[in-house]
Parts: sequence; C-alpha cells; structure tokens
Amino acid sequence: MSALPNPVRLLILGIGLALSRLGLVDRERAVRTTDLAWPRIVTGIARMSKNAVDVAMVGLASGTVAITGVGFAGPFWGLAFALGGGIAGGTIALVSQRYGADALHELGLAVRSSAFLTVVATLPVTAVFWMFPTELLSLLTDKPDAIRLGAEYLKIVGLGVPFAGLNLIGSRVLVGADDAYTAMTLRGSGAVINIGINAVLIFGLGLGVLGAALGTVLSNVVVTSAFVIGLSRGRLPGVGAFPVTIDPFGQFVDPETLRDLVDIGLPVMGRGLVWTVAEFPMLAIVDSFGPDVVAAFVIARRIWGLMNTPGWGFGLASSSLVGQALGKDDERTAEIYGHEVIRFAVATYLVSALIVAVFARTIVLGFVDDPTSSAVPIAVDLVHVACLAVILQGVSGGSAGPLDASGDTRWTFGSQFVGMFLGSIPLAYIGSVTSLGLVGLYLAFVAETTIPATLNYYRFQTGTWKAVSRDYRPESPAGD
Repeated sequence: MSALPNPVRLLILGIGLALSRLGLVDRERAVRTTDLAWPRIVTGIARMSKNAVDVAMVGLASGTVAITGVGFAGPFWGLAFALGGGIAGGTIALVSQRYGADALHELGLAVRSSAFLTVVATLPVTAVFWMFPTELLSLLTDKPDAIRLGAEYLKIVGLGVPFAGLNLIGSRVLVGADDAYTAMTLRGSGAVINIGINAVLIFGLGLGVLGAALGTVLSNVVVTSAFVIGLSRGRLPGVGAFPVTIDPFGQFVDPETLRDLVDIGLPVMGRGLVWTVAEFPMLAIVDSFGPDVVAAFVIARRIWGLMNTPGWGFGLASSSLVGQALGKDDERTAEIYGHEVIRFAVATYLVSALIVAVFARTIVLGFVDDPTSSAVPIAVDLVHVACLAVILQGVSGGSAGPLDASGDTRWTFGSQFVGMFLGSIPLAYIGSVTSLGLVGLYLAFVAETTIPATLNYYRFQTGTWKAVSRDYRPESPAGD
C-alpha cells in the first residue's frame, strides 16, 4: 500500500523526507506516519470536496439563496459528526491500544459497543430533523426562501445521520488497527458515489437541494454496508483483507467498555459540538452582514474544510501510533511520535495554505453562477485570512492526537470551547455591531485556531496525558 504512486502520498512523503534531512523528524517514523496519514487526508479531501461540490451544484442550479439555505442547514448535519465523532474518538483510543497489545477479544467488544452507542445517540437526532426542520432553520434566519430550502434539505439529510456516525466508527477501527488505506478506499469511494448521485438528481432530475440531501443519505448507506460486511467477514470483495475481524453476534453492551467510551468520547463529542454549536450563533451574526456575506462565508468555510484535511490525517495517525506505543507501555516512543507529527503537520499545512492562497479567486468562482457577484471579493478575502489561520491548525490537531490516544480528551474539548466561544464568536459579533465590520470575521478565523493551538500544545508538553493513558490501557500489554 505504501508503494502506490498516489500524488497526495508523494507530496506528504516529500515533506516528511525534507523534514528528516533537516533533522526535525526520523525518516522511518516519517514514512510510517505518511502511510497512516495520507489515506485519511485523501478521504478528507474527497469528503470535503463532496461538501464543496454540493454547495457549488446547488448554487449553479438554484442560485445563492440555495447556498444560503444549505449553509444554514449545515450545522445541524454537523451534529451527526459531533455525536459519531465523539464516540469514534473513544473507539480509536481503545482499538489502537488493544491492537498494540494484541488484546483482540477486548478490541471486538470495543467495536460492537461503539456501534451500539452510536445508533442510540443518533436516532433521536434523525427524528428531530424529520419532524421540526422548519422550526430549526427559523432559529438562524428570518428569510423565507432560505428557511424553505434549508428545511427541505435538512429533513431528508437527517435520515443519513446514524449511517454517517457508523461510518466514522468503522473508519476509526481500521485506522486504530494500522490500516488507514482501506478506510480511505471506502469513505473516499462513498464521496465519489455521492457526487455522481448528486449530479443525476440535481441536474438530471432537477431536484435541487432535495437531490443533494438524497445523494448524501444514499452514499452513507452504501459505505456503512461496506464497513459492516468487511469487518464481519475480515475482507471485502474488490477491496481485500481487513486488519481485524469482528464477530457481529458478540456482546454489544458491556458496562465497563461503554463507560470507557463515554469517558473518553464525551469530551471529543463536546469538542465536535463546539464547532457545530458555534456555527449557529456565528451564522446568525454573519446573517446581520447581509446575504452576500452569508454566501461568501459559506463558500469560505467549505474551502476551509478542504484546507483542514491534513489535520484529519495527522491527528488520526498520531492517535493510532501514539496509542499503539502506549498499549505496549512505551511512553518514550509515544512522546517522540507526538512531537514529530506536530512538526510534520505544520509543514504540510503551510504548503497547502500557500497553494490555496495563490488560486483563491479561481477556487471561489467555482461556487457561483455570477462571477460579478459582490459575494466573490468578500469570499476571496475570507479565504486568504483562512490560509493564514489554518497553519496553526497543524499545531492544534497535531497536539490533540496524543491527547486523544491517551484518553486525555477533556483538555482538547476545553481548548476548542475557549477558542470558539471566548475568542472567535465575540470577535465576529464585535465586527457586526461596530465599525470593525468584516475585520471582525477575519479575526474570528484567526482566533479559532490560535487559541486551541496554544492550549493543546501546552498540555502535550506537560506530559500529563501519559499518566492519564494508564487508566485505559489493556490489562495485558504486548510483551508481558
């Protein structure tokens, strides 16, 4: 797998080897980190591209008001990833430590418990989205067309919430077991399928935002089915062998495992909810600037999501590698991996930010049907600011990886909360009510990454996370 001539892998590996020549990372660890990180980065690019294409297709088919409607519905859909991602945070911590210790029975129990908890947590969200979509959208805006289109999207896309959560669990199981490539294949393929379905439904059948919602649901069902078959049988036709096989008929409800998943995952869930919940007041504030600024903000956030994909890869690679080392009681190697992944991530973010900054206007124009729209220059400025801010996401995400792997997740939740609710949102609000204006939005982007980066790196440097991890390690580490 590591020999595949994938351009993303070659770019990431090139950065890693350059850092190794400078003495900043070990060459062997750079290669191993690359092999775990690049598939997740490709998955992130595919999925964020899918989100961006959703917005672009809807915008081209139905205009900027449709972009606004989908944008307002976006935070609600994000609840799926906050809930599923929180449980998945506990999953990768338990799976990676048990995989490192070769405790396969406990690993299977962790996977089944994670799936059970995900379904229980997400089904009520689906019900609320189905019954009250208009009321939910009305909390964010009073514009009738945006509410109508956003509610139409939210009601249908909510059916995919449990499947999206289960996809995150399946992905973390494979990454925690040292196989990010298969996770990339399945989730990346799902994103491609989603784009294809959307093109047919939005343009071919003229379904607009409804088509975008249906495409998201159907693609998530396909990917969930693939994970279930592959993990149950230990392999998937056309994909190959999985690193672990999970008995689908084993015990699902184990109180101790569920407690560990909740204990580790609840702060991770809270961290995801910080991002999601913060979007509600942020969009309400942005709405006060006018529809052009809302459309520009939604476009910039989609591009931000694409730029942020390296952090997904490096964060999960760090969690997996650090967790496996901790499972073997090798705290020194775990700490070395943590330091090197942070350096690696920052360098990669710097490269991606430079590329996006150069082509910012061209990228923005791909989202609108009218290149003379006043939303375009606003979006370009927001993208340029995002390019600066996203570099610090390498520090934040890279530092969060070891904390997540160890189970020390409360700190990363707190850092994200402070960054969003005590930094980003207040700055945006000040801009909306004073002459600071759009500069407040620019500063909000910067605060969103600077504050968590500072706090997460401090916590990582203290080494407290190593002590925390001892409460979650399997009873019989490998080598005992």
